[in-house]
Amino acid sequence: MKVLELLKRDIKKIMENDTAHDFEHIMRVYKNAQNICKKEKANEKLVLSAALLHDIVSYPKSHKRSKMSSIESAKKSKQILKKYGYSEDEITIISDAIRDHSFSQKKIPKTIEGKILQDSDRLDALGAIGIARVFATGGSLKRPFYNLDDPFCKKRTPDDKIWTVDHFFQKLLKLESLMNTKSGKIEAKRRTRILKEYLKQLQQEI
Repeated sequence: MKVLELLKRDIKKIMENDTAHDFEHIMRVYKNAQNICKKEKANEKLVLSAALLHDIVSYPKSHKRSKMSSIESAKKSKQILKKYGYSEDEITIISDAIRDHSFSQKKIPKTIEGKILQDSDRLDALGAIGIARVFATGGSLKRPFYNLDDPFCKKRTPDDKIWTVDHFFQKLLKLESLMNTKSGKIEAKRRTRILKEYLKQLQQEI
């Protein structure tokens, strides 16, 4: 679809150079969305448009407005979509999907398009790429890898604002159970196994 290629070009220009939420992240979510769309009955144009626009506003994790990123991305997406002639109904579906996709919003999207976007974004937090993103973010925020006394949160509540490995327990290992689509759940299960194997290996090494 020509409109998607034009959107890609625009998004590439405006994306911030944030390691965990850069243009490469957008394109991985886009690819995940394509794969899920093949198996679920959804409007591919709307899902892929949402994937391209879902992080156009992305505050750093340490920013006080971090939890507002998806809401502000949804607002900004409406302006961009109007420019490309999307109908009001299409804009509503896409912007609602973007608004509700974020883990911090704690929402289950109402539409299949929104559910696919949320699954596609969450898949990029799992598996090998998920591990890379965790440590890239932790490094950029100068957080230590783990709590020396209890690295794997056996006797304490995880706090990923202090220790990087805590993010596995605070968020990543929960994602598999929160997936919306059948194909998303299958892939999340596969990628979660990679996280668990990594943690098992880490335990042996430290």
